[in-house]
Amino acid sequence: MFIEQTDKETILKPLQIVIGIVERKQTLPILSNVLIENQDGKIRFTATDLEIQITTTIDTGSGNGTGASITVSGKKLQEILRVLPDPSKITIETKENKAQIKSGKSRFSLQTLPAMDFPKLSNQLENAKKITLAQKDLKSLLLSVQYAMAQQDVRYYLNGVLLIVEGNKLKAVATDGHRLAYNAGTIEGSHEKQEIILPRKAVVELSKLLADNDESVDLEFSQQQVKAVFSGITLTTKIIEGKFPDYERVIPKYDNHLNMERILVQQALQRVAILSNEKFRGVRFVLTEKNLSILSSNSEQEEAQEEIETDYHGEPLDIGFNVNYLMDGLNNISSSTATFSFGDPNSSILITTSENQEFRYVVMPMRI
Repeated sequence: MFIEQTDKETILKPLQIVIGIVERKQTLPILSNVLIENQDGKIRFTATDLEIQITTTIDTGSGNGTGASITVSGKKLQEILRVLPDPSKITIETKENKAQIKSGKSRFSLQTLPAMDFPKLSNQLENAKKITLAQKDLKSLLLSVQYAMAQQDVRYYLNGVLLIVEGNKLKAVATDGHRLAYNAGTIEGSHEKQEIILPRKAVVELSKLLADNDESVDLEFSQQQVKAVFSGITLTTKIIEGKFPDYERVIPKYDNHLNMERILVQQALQRVAILSNEKFRGVRFVLTEKNLSILSSNSEQEEAQEEIETDYHGEPLDIGFNVNYLMDGLNNISSSTATFSFGDPNSSILITTSENQEFRYVVMPMRI
């Protein structure tokens, strides 16, 4: 018996932790599978796509593990467990190249592939640096910038988040060339400067798996790999090689500042976005004395306009932006007010908050 009379949730929970990196269609069929190892009452689940690997272990408490290992389709096993009634006891047996899953009067037979063929990431963490911080701090740091990552950009170094350890700071930067998000948090100790680019998939999985609590996460990083260990989970990922853009040059310093209620601007943008051009998603900010007009139009010559009273006293400005980019930034700020800083009509906009002195969000202008 591979797994004996276990609650379905006992298997489903760790499976859902590792399943996020499993793709249904793979060049190597075994990469669609999850490696399950049963030893001395502990069951370890591992998934990989050759770039990133997630492992988690559960204690079944039985203490009589088989020492056996199998690999089965992660998605199929997850779907089977999901549709079984709550609560359910499940048993898994292995016969030849099949895994037999039994629960009540239900029977499923899944194909297996040899566990010895499962490709685990090799350890490339020699001379790795290690930092420890609260899970909620790393999670909020990643969430505050990750929406600005590029997606499948040929400039591969943009398809991730730049992490910089320097002194007692952990900084995070993401950009897709049209906007840039920067944030920083405090860590214990003082560290020499080191930069790594965390791939998009690793950033998304960490943001999902990290808890909103003070439990710690250990981050180890070398020039080849990053390993995060937290809550019984080990996530190991290759890093992106390449030179990240000089983010400090991109973040402007302006004299024109406008403090506005974040939710007020968000709601105005949502309404105006309805009639913006579906392809370009452009909106115009027209700033005059004590007034901000937000305007949009589309190819059907339909128009929308919102007026917001402001404390603006600078030069009149008419400047265009991608409304989705502005919304992304505002959606990821928790403070009630946001500060918008402007240069000239050809300059980017800078969004900051008084609540988080480190946060910077820059959006490039667009012609409308």
